[in-house]
Amino acid sequence: MGSSASSRNLHHRIVVYSLLLLLVMTLVLPLIPYAVAELDPFAGKPANPGTELWRDVRQRDRSVTGSTQVRGVDTGVLINYYGEPWRQFRMQQLVPYGAALMGGVLAVILLFYLVRGRVRIQGGATGRMIERFNVFERTVHWFTVGVFWLLALTGLILLYGRFVLIPLLGPEGFGLTASACKEAHNLFGPMFLVALLLLFVVFVKDNFFARGDMKWLMKGGGMLGSGHVSAGRFNAGEKIWFWIAVLGGIVLSVTGLILDFAVFGQGREVMGISHVLHAIAALVVISVSFGHIYLGTAGVEGTINSMTSGYVDEAWAKSHHDRWYAEVMADGAGEEDKAPAGGGSPAGGVASPARDG
Repeated sequence: MGSSASSRNLHHRIVVYSLLLLLVMTLVLPLIPYAVAELDPFAGKPANPGTELWRDVRQRDRSVTGSTQVRGVDTGVLINYYGEPWRQFRMQQLVPYGAALMGGVLAVILLFYLVRGRVRIQGGATGRMIERFNVFERTVHWFTVGVFWLLALTGLILLYGRFVLIPLLGPEGFGLTASACKEAHNLFGPMFLVALLLLFVVFVKDNFFARGDMKWLMKGGGMLGSGHVSAGRFNAGEKIWFWIAVLGGIVLSVTGLILDFAVFGQGREVMGISHVLHAIAALVVISVSFGHIYLGTAGVEGTINSMTSGYVDEAWAKSHHDRWYAEVMADGAGEEDKAPAGGGSPAGGVASPARDG
């Protein structure tokens, strides 16, 4: 009896251990392929015959070059992998940060207007007008303004139009609009270089920084502290805007020509970098121009007259550009270069241009 019981117990243990081992194997064996895959992702997998083919097609290591009868840069490239980093930067950094920059500048201008209001002429207008810009200077200014904003608006539509215009016009309408903007941008782009050169030649002589400009900046053009801030024909803020426009315009012109005339051996990598620099320069110049437009129109009373009629009130000149006003008066332009209120020419004929130092 004892031997029989011992045999049954042994048999029972064998069955139990066998079932436990089977259970463990059932749970563990399916996990083995995953563990092997973690150690070697390609273990046990047959080689993909297309892997080497597509590696060569993409030409990432530059060891394989295509063969074609067409001669030119990148003509032997089937898939240009520079496009994806450019696209990601454009959509993930350039578009949102550019919108934040423009929106931030507009918000600051609005806040400044709500707090400060319009800057009035100290003591009120006198009605005695002095020529500030002659016809040629105003023509150059407005020609540059027209070309710049044509390019700015068409460029902004190309950059942001899909987010704004597709919901309004639909894909087909936006496609036609974007195509027209691209053609206009490419066609009128070189004209901006002509306008920029004219602007530089006409106004550069009065836009070099001089003594007193730092004081003007430290006082925020008279917005900070007390007392009058002296300035010449152009104050420090206007000079900064001039050089931002000129230097930014040079970047826009050079990169624009690279993008517009892809016949000088520039490859896709150069084109992508040029596009990024072009867009960044454009967004910076557009954003700073908002401040220039505000101060020249609603921000400062009497300023817009200088670029419409060419004349400014004596009180405006004394208040904002006293050194320039003193130079005009010292040159004997006081009476002969004064125009009646309203910006017309002085009695007896057209006013001779005041020497503007």
